[in-house]
Amino acid sequence: MTLPVFDVREDPGPNFMNLLIKSGLGPFEPPAGVVSELSSKGITVPYGTTIAALRYADGIVMAGDRRATEGNFIAHRRIEKVFAADKYSAVGIAGAAGPAVEMVRLFQTQLEHYEKVEGVNLSLEGKANQLSQMIRANLTMAMQGLVIMPLFAGWDIQRKVGRIFTYDVTGGRYEEVAYHAIGSGGKDARTTIKLGIKEGMSREEAISLAISALYEAADEDSATGGPDLVRGIYPIVATVDRNGFSRLEDAEVAAASREVITIKSSVGGAQ
Repeated sequence: MTLPVFDVREDPGPNFMNLLIKSGLGPFEPPAGVVSELSSKGITVPYGTTIAALRYADGIVMAGDRRATEGNFIAHRRIEKVFAADKYSAVGIAGAAGPAVEMVRLFQTQLEHYEKVEGVNLSLEGKANQLSQMIRANLTMAMQGLVIMPLFAGWDIQRKVGRIFTYDVTGGRYEEVAYHAIGSGGKDARTTIKLGIKEGMSREEAISLAISALYEAADEDSATGGPDLVRGIYPIVATVDRNGFSRLEDAEVAAASREVITIKSSVGGAQ
């Protein structure tokens, strides 16, 4: 396979998505009728939820449960839904798991491609805009049922603050003030965060609140998996601050999860 050569007027530059499209390799374009045919045969694909993110004094925390469902069945108990987009940002996925993971990988490649071509990191605002374009490119598949709904957050190097961005299915991008949660358990997770969030929270307080939000979401939503002490399955939790993306070790998440469950039990929350 030879590398494509473009006229100067059609050069895609640092935009990896445009490079794929101009090379005839545009992403998120299944053969016509494939999704409809799967639906007509009653074939379902794994869907993942729930993702929550909130700001604390030094950055942002993003957490996601580990469950993926196919209709009323549990498809996977240990799926990962929170990823590092690059050193200073994180992306969580809800919706059709397969295409969502593909979008994340392409997003990671896009940011790396931009950095190599331009020699500098794309701004956080630019990263959020790029993800918006990718969601818009998936609209055809979304209309056939394969909806992808990411949650994006990161550390803004210029502003020196953590920021959170949400999207709609058409690629519309919206910035949240302090927190947000997506997925089928998103409403319950948002309510929990809303009641517990406060100005100047510490990293530990924010982690505990994020895990608590997933716990409450799992209590109300069958598609969301809460901390599973028996199987040793805990949420994926990551922070992004001035030092960059950092995924918490399982031992730290397990300890925080046990503490949350103990508190819920002591106040009569486990019913």
